[in-house]
Amino acid sequence: AKEGKTKYDLGREGFLERAWQWKEQYGGRIVNQLKRIGSSCDWERERFTMDEGCSKAVTKVFISLYNKGLIYQGSRIINWCPACKTALSDAEVEYEEQDSFLWHIRYRLENSQDYLVVATTRPETMLGDTGVAVNPDDDRYKDIVGKNVILPIVNKPIPVVADQYVEMDFGTGVVKMTPAHDPNDFEVAMRHNLPVIRVMNDDGTMNAEAGAEFEGLDRFECRRKIVDMLRQQGLMEKIEPYKHNVGQCYRCKTVVEPIISKQWFVSMKELAEPAIKAVEEGKTEFLPDRFARTYFNWMNNIRDWCISRQLWWGHRIPAYYCTECGHTHVADAMPEKCEQCGCTSLVQDSDVLDTWFSSALWPFSTLGWPEQTKELEYFYPTNVLVTGYDIIFFWVARMIFSGLNVMGQTPFKHVLIHGIVRDSQGRKMSKSLGNGIDPLEVIDKYGADALRFSLAMGNAPGNDMRFYWEKVEAYRNFANKIWNAARFVMLNLDSAEILPLEECEPDSADKWILMRYNAAVTEVTDNMEKFELGLAAQKLYDFIWSEYCDWYIELTKPRLYGTDTKKKSTALSVLCYVLSGTMKLLHPFMPFITEEIYTHLPGSEETVMRAPWPETVVLSDGEGGDFEAIIDMIKAVRNLRAEMNVPVSKRTELFIRPTQTPGSVYSSCRMYLEKLASASSITLICDKPARSDEMASVVTAGGEGYIPLGELIDIAKECERLRKEEANLTQEVRRAEGKLNNQGFVAKAPQNVIDAEREKLKKYTEMLANVRDRIKALEAIR
Repeated sequence: AKEGKTKYDLGREGFLERAWQWKEQYGGRIVNQLKRIGSSCDWERERFTMDEGCSKAVTKVFISLYNKGLIYQGSRIINWCPACKTALSDAEVEYEEQDSFLWHIRYRLENSQDYLVVATTRPETMLGDTGVAVNPDDDRYKDIVGKNVILPIVNKPIPVVADQYVEMDFGTGVVKMTPAHDPNDFEVAMRHNLPVIRVMNDDGTMNAEAGAEFEGLDRFECRRKIVDMLRQQGLMEKIEPYKHNVGQCYRCKTVVEPIISKQWFVSMKELAEPAIKAVEEGKTEFLPDRFARTYFNWMNNIRDWCISRQLWWGHRIPAYYCTECGHTHVADAMPEKCEQCGCTSLVQDSDVLDTWFSSALWPFSTLGWPEQTKELEYFYPTNVLVTGYDIIFFWVARMIFSGLNVMGQTPFKHVLIHGIVRDSQGRKMSKSLGNGIDPLEVIDKYGADALRFSLAMGNAPGNDMRFYWEKVEAYRNFANKIWNAARFVMLNLDSAEILPLEECEPDSADKWILMRYNAAVTEVTDNMEKFELGLAAQKLYDFIWSEYCDWYIELTKPRLYGTDTKKKSTALSVLCYVLSGTMKLLHPFMPFITEEIYTHLPGSEETVMRAPWPETVVLSDGEGGDFEAIIDMIKAVRNLRAEMNVPVSKRTELFIRPTQTPGSVYSSCRMYLEKLASASSITLICDKPARSDEMASVVTAGGEGYIPLGELIDIAKECERLRKEEANLTQEVRRAEGKLNNQGFVAKAPQNVIDAEREKLKKYTEMLANVRDRIKALEAIR
């Protein structure tokens, strides 16, 4: 267009040459984007729907369906774009709500002053009316069925027919029949032998059948003229504002015209039935399963599929016409002569196939079918199709019924549906709004891993999500956190020998991280198998950032920087083991950083992609769990010191009174408490300290901690802090008591849930009593 040319100036061959050039340029750009974002495809197997192998499959399927009587050529109502001058499938029509009008027109009864009122949103089509329909059960119109009305403006009689299609309670209960310009009217016309008169040309102008005074007018210009004429003739009952969905061409946004046209169709009833049954029987499952309703709704109401397009770019329809007798030959190559009359002059159909016809064959055409290749035997059917909910109908459904028809089984077991990435305001990205985000721009700024993780994190299957630059930046920071943790491990690799876990002597901290690692492996694996990618990403984020980086790396430092070689070796071995397994778990989300880190770890495979999926470590029941009490105590002491603004460098004595946790745990973990709780010494006590009124205290589920106040704190502030803790614990006690006093809860809840609530109540009651004792003691000092 920029060159001032149309495709007709180039001719078919010239146009196809230019189209292939465009494909090479932009198709390559798309593949580059996929590679940059980390799609780990086998790029040597890349296929394009117009490749020779795929073209062979398309031709074979077309001929097979034609020979079975499932492909036919006929005149039916199709969606027509007057700008592109091509047919469109139902799925290629995009609907937009528009303000318009509902015109109520009087159709006078023949030889009578009475009239019927019909309403229409397309007055220009009335020039092609060949009847008026009412419901056979509608008592208002029983006496006029079989009579004629006079078609306004055209002034010719057309019959009144009775058909169940008409809804009695919608409008006036009278519907005008324009069989050449409405699919429902066409079906009624077939049942009642009404003439089919097309009054519009392919370019959206009116033709000779519309009448001399309208011929050549644009359809919308014709609409205005007809409305004016109806008003002048007193035949316009009323005009009311009306909002309705108007179909537009998905390519050029021109208003689509339903129109009768001779096209190629696939008869869908026989193909749809087994495809519906396959999903009903669970041979193919939609995730989330609510999207199966969309599939069933479309498949159960499917019309015959118009597969011919009046374009040049696409698979040419393998039909050849004899120029002498007009006989149609469907074959994989042009016949030497007509089988009907022997003529040697044949021409190929100029139309091409709907692109979704070839895409429907994708699961097997890309694997070499119709040849029985080893790839076809190995890979068909596959496991999972991942796609957006906006193309369920015109791709997923067609692959299912095509796979069943050609291969005898569905092409995939699971269909995982994802939502649409919208802009930060929740709007769909589009060129017209100028709100599109180039993924390569995001990758250049923050990396592919950060972009990928931001799209998965916290998002449930089938749900739309909003794009925020801040979110991607946050996961760039997460990647930095992982990178720094890996650097810390690798910088220490030369300081000690890396041992297999079974040769290590893990202490409580090691057993704790292995216990938490086991939980991460179990939960992430379970989430992945259920396609809960957002939950899996959240579990990994929490484990890596908080438990591995913030806690375990800090817990290993006393041993790594110490002189005990065996303890150093154990700490480093566990660090490497957990980091290696975590990189495997994280790899589907962040492939680049995980590959780089994993391949530098001791004992790694050639690539993380081929490494076995992580398994849990064998631990004794409850092993590692006691260390939670140490972490709780460290957190509580840190929070206490922070509230009192005690400098980190200021080390104080820490007295611990174990309650729920054995004292031996605190004793064996003195090193961690001293390091991470800034304790100068740890003293285990059986009872409250004699001078407890002069100490700050913390209460955890496993014990109580006491720190001498000295000059470190303001007692009044400590009382205020404890009162807040008292209020929180009082609320927890009331909540637990409320549940246990609720007879409905006690009667319906499982016993283990009830027991857990009783344990919580006991724990919070004891903690509350301790806090109140502490408040009382401090107030006595004041």
